[in-house]
Amino acid sequence: MTNQILFSKGQKVAVLDDALEGVVINSSFQEVTIETTEGFILNFKPNELILMDQNGIGNVFKNVSLQTVLKEKQGSQRISKQVYKSAKKDDFAWEVDLHIEKLVPSIKGLNNYDILTIQLDTAKRQIDAAIKNRIPRLVLIHGVGEGVLKSELDYLLGRYDNLTFQDGNYQKYGLGATEVYFIQKML
Repeated sequence: MTNQILFSKGQKVAVLDDALEGVVINSSFQEVTIETTEGFILNFKPNELILMDQNGIGNVFKNVSLQTVLKEKQGSQRISKQVYKSAKKDDFAWEVDLHIEKLVPSIKGLNNYDILTIQLDTAKRQIDAAIKNRIPRLVLIHGVGEGVLKSELDYLLGRYDNLTFQDGNYQKYGLGATEVYFIQKML
């Protein structure tokens, strides 16, 4: 076993190489589940996270002096690399699974109204976060069922300006998803 950190439930962490922060919900040596400040539940490998201190600052260099870091920085040569953009604009899609078993630990004691309310609240929170973070495309996975959640999602999405939506990619999601495209305003 390598020298990996086991995160504890409730610890505040940040994601390396990404602008995400959150609180640990579940942790093992292979995977850490966090809830981001936007309310997303995401899984990461432990080496992709850094523990935050009470000031919100990660402790990356706690055992390294500033002089050592500066010396390494001066000694390294800058390597230029080319960045290739994908031809498809909408390659990235933020997927949100609205199946109730993915949203709550147990459905014991929940009636159909409670379940639908939790699913719609989650969808609204994720839509608002996608708008705030300027995500171009969001996929809401609702499943097929009787179509109640899908019709409620259609009503919810119809209340937003600057977005369009359609049935999700049939090959990938079947009939159980809705793709939401956000129309980004240029600043």
